[in-house]
Amino acid sequence: MFRVIYRWHVPTENIAEFQATWCATTDAIHESVQGALGSFMLQSADDPNKVLTIAKWRSRADWIHFWDNSNPEQMHKMRLLAERISVETFDEVADRTHS
Repeated sequence: MFRVIYRWHVPTENIAEFQATWCATTDAIHESVQGALGSFMLQSADDPNKVLTIAKWRSRADWIHFWDNSNPEQMHKMRLLAERISVETFDEVADRTHS
């Protein structure tokens, strides 16, 4: 598995709309892009404008195919609501989380 961490600065007045847009965007990518396995969102307890979205991909190759020009059309509405600060990629070594 492969993980991608997107760091965002979301203005306070856009938080609710950003979350709704992220939900729709994540679902659309999961349903239409090969290898996309979904995502989760974290909001900083210390700075509510700091948001992480962490996507799970079957492989780095699948994500690179999606990411192609680093501004996928599917993420356009999210970029209108927030500033994407950084993108980091990680190979998943182990996952011991439980539901």
